Amino acid sequence: MRIFFIGLFCFFSLIGLAQEDSETSTIKAIVKNAQSNLPMESVHVVNLNQVVGTITNEKGEFSISAAVNDTLFFSYLGFKSQKIRVTNDMFKFENTEIALTELAYALEEVIVRPYQLTGYLEIDVKNLPINNAYQYSISGLSVGYEGGNKNPSAVTKVLGAILNPADLLRNLFGKRPNQMRKLRQMKEDDKIRDLLASKFDRETLVELLQLEKMDIQDILNNCNYSQSFITTANDLQILDAISSCYEEFKVLNRKK
Repeated sequence: MRIFFIGLFCFFSLIGLAQEDSETSTIKAIVKNAQSNLPMESVHVVNLNQVVGTITNEKGEFSISAAVNDTLFFSYLGFKSQKIRVTNDMFKFENTEIALTELAYALEEVIVRPYQLTGYLEIDVKNLPINNAYQYSISGLSVGYEGGNKNPSAVTKVLGAILNPADLLRNLFGKRPNQMRKLRQMKEDDKIRDLLASKFDRETLVELLQLEKMDIQDILNNCNYSQSFITTANDLQILDAISSCYEEFKVLNRKK
C-alpha cells in the first residue's frame, strides 16, 4: 500500500513538472555582436514553436512569449542566423546574452550590360526583354497580379495535383498539416511579416514551416508560379503565395 502511494505521488509530481515546463511566460534577454560585444539593435527574434516575433531595441534587449524547450530564431543582415533552445535559467535571469557572429562575404565581379536603344520604336519594342511571369502574389492585396499572359493550364495543373494522390503538392501539404497551420499565424504577426518582407533567402520560412528550400520551390512550381517570381520575390510574397496555394488546395480537396 505504501509503495502504491509513493508511486501515485511520483506520478502527480511528474504531471506538475510537465505542466510547469509547458507554461508560457515572457522571456527577456540581450543580443550582442560576438566580435565587438556591443548590443545589436533591430535583430529579429522569432519563436518558432508559437509563431510570434519581436525585434531588439537600441540596447539589444528584447522580450518574447515562450515556454521551456521552445526554439528562438535570431536573424540579422550580415550575421549568421542562430537558434537557441529556451531553458528555465533564461526565465530566472533577465541578463541572458545571445551572441551573433558576422558573416564573411566574398565579393564577386558583376558585369552590367546596359540595354541600348536605337531610337526606332518598332525595333526597340521587339528587342525589349519579355517577362514570362504570369502569376504574382502581392503582399497586402487580396488578389493576385498577372504580369504577361496567364498560362491557361494554371487551373488544370492545380486540379491535377489534387486528383493525383502521388503528386508532390498533395504529399507536401497533406503530410505537414501542423506546418501548414502556421501559415495563418505567420501572416497575422506584424513583426514576422516585417522580417519576411526584408528577406529573400527563404531561411526564416524554412525554419518556421520546417520545409526544405526545394520543397518551397516545388510547391510554387506545382501551383504554377513562374521562375521569375520564385527567384525574385521576397519571403513575405513567397509566404502569401504558399498560403494562397494551400487555401486553394483545401477547397479543391474538399470537393473531391
